[in-house]
Formats: sequence, C-alpha cells, structure tokens
Amino acid sequence: MFTSVKDLNTKIRVFIDGWNNRSHPFIWTKTAEQILAKANPQKTSKTNH
Repeated sequence: MFTSVKDLNTKIRVFIDGWNNRSHPFIWTKTAEQILAKANPQKTSKTNH
C-alpha cells in the first residue's frame, strides 16, 4: 500500500535501483531463427474439424 504519490515514486525508485544493482546480462541460448520458428509455426496439414 502507498500513502501518497511521493511514497509510490520513492518505492518504485528503490525497486529499480535494487534491480539494477543485481542485474546481469541475459545470455540467449537459441538463435533468432529458432525462436521465430517456434513463435510462428508452419501449418503442416489442412485438417478441417
């Protein structure tokens, strides 16, 4: 719960600062092509239900 807009802003800033202090680079484990292929699968048949 937040007591005011100022309190909300302060708590957001504290969260962001803490997050940035703990952050580390993200390491991709798949290529862009592998990710896009899974995100946009090709239809393999024309089955009608």
